[in-house]
Amino acid sequence: MRKLDSLGGPFDLIEYGSLTINPAKYPLWAAKSRSWQEGKPCALITGGVHGYETSGVQGALRFLSTSAGAYCDTFNILVAPCVSPWGYETIQRWNPQAVDPNRSFNPAGEVVEGRSFNPEAATEESGALIALLDGLGVAQWLVHLDLHETTDSDESEFRPAKAARDGEVHKPSSIPDGFYLVSNRDDPQSAWHSAIIERVRGVTHIAPPDAEGLIIGEHVTQEGVIAIPPPSSIGLCSGVTNAAYATTTEVYPDSAATTDEQCTMAQVAAIEAALDFIIRDRQLRPVERAS
Repeated sequence: MRKLDSLGGPFDLIEYGSLTINPAKYPLWAAKSRSWQEGKPCALITGGVHGYETSGVQGALRFLSTSAGAYCDTFNILVAPCVSPWGYETIQRWNPQAVDPNRSFNPAGEVVEGRSFNPEAATEESGALIALLDGLGVAQWLVHLDLHETTDSDESEFRPAKAARDGEVHKPSSIPDGFYLVSNRDDPQSAWHSAIIERVRGVTHIAPPDAEGLIIGEHVTQEGVIAIPPPSSIGLCSGVTNAAYATTTEVYPDSAATTDEQCTMAQVAAIEAALDFIIRDRQLRPVERAS
């Protein structure tokens, strides 16, 4: 909160809701570029959907306080740095109702059969963000980066707890050692993902596939990238918009060779590489500010 309070500059802060468990303690904040105007491509950055994945929150904040302003003449930028503040404060993946927010970004709010989460149509965390985006009236988003981590505690704590919650037997699996991206198999945007991987490589190491050629049980489509069904079909935050370029970053914070600062900077590098590639690929130019 102190980092947001001191932000200033080219962004306005929007309090778009709060969590009912303690509204005063858990407000929901986003930063919106002050030069927002019709005709500019729109970019969304989200962090802290899983509260315990801290570099997503810190990476979003660092981007806001460093390089974000340089992109505001080209993009309308919205950053929601901590979608799940209770999870961040209490070091939890789930929300207080033991629901995974990153399975609750339901298309049009409906319940989708077969999803691996409790059948709430939306969590407070996802519902508030969806309402914020709806209120902006953006017909077509260009880019969305959802900032995450894959931690050792995913395997040591979360997956056994999820199996117990759902009445299933926990099947041990491995945690990838390094950074990777999660793409949409129906729209892979391979060159874009490669550009992000190459930039992040200068900050931290890229996750290799396991002995079976997989990362978190999914086939590797290119170095450091896995592909999954369309994120909107499984309730992921990365599918909350219709962005032409959308991905989930996954930083590995538990490596002995990686510091907290490197994890934060890997998130920033991913954002910058994603936007720089789009500027080059789409030949975007700064938009003259409305008087």
